[in-house]
Amino acid sequence: MSALSTTLCKRTNMNSHSQEPQQEQKPKEGGKDAEGLIPVDEHVEEVHENGMTVSHKGVYLLPNLFTTAALFSGFYAIISGMNGKFEAAAIAIFVAMVMDGLDGRVARLTNTQSKFGEQYDSLSDMVSFGVAPALVMFEWALMDLGKWGWAAAFCYTACGALRLARFNAQIGQVDKGVFVGLNSPSAAALVAGVVWAGHDVSVSFELAILLAFLTALVGLLMVSNFSYNSFKGVDLKGRVPFVKMLLVILLFAVISINPPVVLLVLFTLYGFSGPAGWVWAKLKGR
Repeated sequence: MSALSTTLCKRTNMNSHSQEPQQEQKPKEGGKDAEGLIPVDEHVEEVHENGMTVSHKGVYLLPNLFTTAALFSGFYAIISGMNGKFEAAAIAIFVAMVMDGLDGRVARLTNTQSKFGEQYDSLSDMVSFGVAPALVMFEWALMDLGKWGWAAAFCYTACGALRLARFNAQIGQVDKGVFVGLNSPSAAALVAGVVWAGHDVSVSFELAILLAFLTALVGLLMVSNFSYNSFKGVDLKGRVPFVKMLLVILLFAVISINPPVVLLVLFTLYGFSGPAGWVWAKLKGR
């Protein structure tokens, strides 16, 4: 009996070792790794250097900081408009415009342009100059018009998206000295300038209709074929005559007198300079 029991015990131990289940690896839940952290893939971008294709990891920090600041300003404008703080909302859109202008300048001056930066800048522009001005205008003046009000606001937003998509598709194919259609920051500045200049004015039904027409018209200017000076030919690193520096100081002094009104006048003149130039060219051709 003892020998038989010993043999059975040995066979049982052998079977237990041979049939011991392997430890199953727990599946990753929610896209998390083994340590419970959400993995973030490193951005890899291919660029051409000296006739060769080179891969670089990561993104440039400095220009994308300005883009992020522009995106935050646009988001803040939306929140302020929803809370009835229309003056702060309009100012935030102008701040976004300044930040948007700086990110491209900084990228060119520091040679840190990238495809990632172009796409990030475009998405930021959609929020700050496509969505924010329309929502702020709608909350301030167009809400009482009902469907006509949000239709005008949506027309502006949709045209802003189309303008940015067309601009991205035409990068490197058109003259950098001109914009085809009113650029989205200037369109946003025109709409935000109206809100800033009249934020404390009681909007009547007739005025609301006029503002709805203006909002839709500015949106259509963005997708038009009118030519606008891009001012990208201005050399910020070179020397300029002393008189030009005096003109810049004078411009700042004039703006400081009444910023909302002066900025509204300047961007209104710029916004309608495209149609005016087209009409002038037609008349001159005749």
